[in-house]
Amino acid sequence: MSDDNRIAELERQIAQLPVGSVVYKTIHGKKQPYLQWKENGKTKSRYLKADVKDEIIAKVALRKELSKELGRLKSARIAVRGQASEIAYLTRVVTGGELDNMIQAVRSFKKRDCYRQLEQYLAGGSHGKVCLLYGLRRTGKTTLLFQAISALSPEERLRAVYIKARTSDTMADMNGDLKELAAQGYRFVFIDEVTLMSDFIDSASLLSDIYAMQGMKIVLSGTDSLGFWFTLTQELYDRAYTIHTTYIPFREYSRVLGIGSIDEYIRYGGTLQAGELAFDDADALEADATFRDDETTRRYIDTAICNNIQHSLKCCDRGNYFRHLRPLYEAGELTGAINRIIESMNHQFLLRTLTAPFKTHDLGSAAELLRKQPDEEKRTEILDQIDREAVTKKLMELLEIRNQEDARIGIRSAHVAEIREYLKALDLVVDCPSETTTAGDSDEYVLFTQPGMRYCQAQALVHVLLKDKIFASFSERDKNLACEKILEDVRGRMMEDIVLLDTARSLPRSKRAFQLKLSRSEFDMVVYDSESNTCEAYEVKHSDEIVERQYSILADEEMCAAAEQKYGSIVGRNVIYRGAEKMLKNGIAYRNVEEYLSAL
Repeated sequence: MSDDNRIAELERQIAQLPVGSVVYKTIHGKKQPYLQWKENGKTKSRYLKADVKDEIIAKVALRKELSKELGRLKSARIAVRGQASEIAYLTRVVTGGELDNMIQAVRSFKKRDCYRQLEQYLAGGSHGKVCLLYGLRRTGKTTLLFQAISALSPEERLRAVYIKARTSDTMADMNGDLKELAAQGYRFVFIDEVTLMSDFIDSASLLSDIYAMQGMKIVLSGTDSLGFWFTLTQELYDRAYTIHTTYIPFREYSRVLGIGSIDEYIRYGGTLQAGELAFDDADALEADATFRDDETTRRYIDTAICNNIQHSLKCCDRGNYFRHLRPLYEAGELTGAINRIIESMNHQFLLRTLTAPFKTHDLGSAAELLRKQPDEEKRTEILDQIDREAVTKKLMELLEIRNQEDARIGIRSAHVAEIREYLKALDLVVDCPSETTTAGDSDEYVLFTQPGMRYCQAQALVHVLLKDKIFASFSERDKNLACEKILEDVRGRMMEDIVLLDTARSLPRSKRAFQLKLSRSEFDMVVYDSESNTCEAYEVKHSDEIVERQYSILADEEMCAAAEQKYGSIVGRNVIYRGAEKMLKNGIAYRNVEEYLSAL
């Protein structure tokens, strides 16, 4: 019998034998046999009754012996054919021992939450579908691929291949290599940076319609998230299983990186920290490769977002998706326009932070807190000595002047609308969930899924604004204290955004989370349960102290009654802050922000 026929016979026999292994569990002090196996990423087991136990044990042992023989035959065949056809590969194909060496580095890394979705795709029956793994740079995509390869059984890994696409590759090259790999018996195909191929978007259906239909499990990864978004509306419509990596909530960030500080998440959150998981990215190993300052943040925006959008637009449908953005692209101004719009959204965020009414973190609050600082070194009356209204007005004027720079590079409303559409497609921004008990539209406001990017840009802008001549007569110490207090306000507003976004994305369908605007105030967050017609009200404070004014809105019976009229009884009144958890006598619960977010 030829090797090919023997392989076919072994595969037929193995398919008829039970999957898994026999384990013994101690039940009421007595060992009982169970057949245990994995299905769709979950461990399952079945009790073996006495009349079938010996038969199942024998079949499991036979399956192991046949699998070993099958593995030996396939290894020999892959080695022979792989050597014979190695020079024929047109793309960067990695298999066997070389692949085993590549995946060694990830074995000690913790897995992202979305890994389970990838595991389910590889183990499930998604016939004819490919898996798209996409997100912005440094969110762990390549690591997820290698973790998935590492988790394959030894027999499956012999039939796994990793391909690192290059800009010089074409879909014709990929087709030729996949055809050869399919003939050699490879079943698991992981293609990294697939969007670098200029004709991928317009030819992607080849992968699902031909090779996935033949039984191949094909996982595609790439940093051009917008390119994948386009393929889902065209070539891979209803033939792709999607996994997004851009959004990294605090709970996951803390678990994967071992960083449990909300302030660290505010400063650097949004990517997996430099050097932690991006082992194949030379830039990420540099000391300044994350959101450390304005320069590195701008570099990240240019490479991860601006280039992402422009490359995808250029490669999709021969550039027809540029729409109103084509003149900016042809003039070399599209990168600048995207940067300006991201900055503009952050300028509006800063304006909202500094001038928001009814909040405890405006300049008036800053003055009071600086005046009452117990530490004499940090105590200053700088914000009492100046006209706070005039300062706020000056800050707003400066911000508006910076926003007006948009006009100088020809940014029109159509450009803004299209770029913001693409930023949402990249999962970089989401609309803030906001509702009101009164008539009238709510202000437009977006949440950034990468807090480190927002904080660095806000930090750079604050320092620029505070160099204005209105502050020139004060000492460097007082100016630095004022600057830090305003940045503290920024962190407070960002903590509100983080709590709202993480909560909203974690709730079941019967619940929703949103900001609630009232007639003369607002709740930072309300969680409404449609099944019970009840709600919980939250205030979010970037503080580790309990102060009465923090929960004044929660104790305001008139405002609470207005909320209850629309959303049912308020069954919980909470303040989320950075201190220890405590229940006050008036029924208001103080909850630690890091514990709250980690428990979502």
